[in-house]
Amino acid sequence: MPKKILIVEDNPASMRLTVMVLRNRGYRLLEATDGEEALVVAIEGRPDLIIMDIQLPKMDGLEATRRLRQTPQFKRTPIIALTASVMEGDREKIVAAGCDEYISKPVKPRQFPHLVAEMLRRGGDDGGKENLGN
Repeated sequence: MPKKILIVEDNPASMRLTVMVLRNRGYRLLEATDGEEALVVAIEGRPDLIIMDIQLPKMDGLEATRRLRQTPQFKRTPIIALTASVMEGDREKIVAAGCDEYISKPVKPRQFPHLVAEMLRRGGDDGGKENLGN
């Protein structure tokens, strides 16, 4: 059975690109466009991996990640933060919120699937939390 991935992204163009790249790899995809919807879709859909935009309406991606990590079923689910820009100090905030990795937008169609596959393989067992996506 294909792995299930939740993509949380409010920008339609970024969502389309991410969906296209991952669907071509055979993943089953769930979608949410804000942090509140992400919580509902995650609980109902039980994804194997979550790709979380940081700047979201209603509830930002860091808060949504914190809340997911407080739920036992998501303690070890890999979460990749997706962000438009990573400034000094952002990496620490992203990791502190509970993300295992981060990648900057726009996703790179050749590198992004490798990061996703690696995170699924690790299954949340990330020791290094290095940025593999850029």
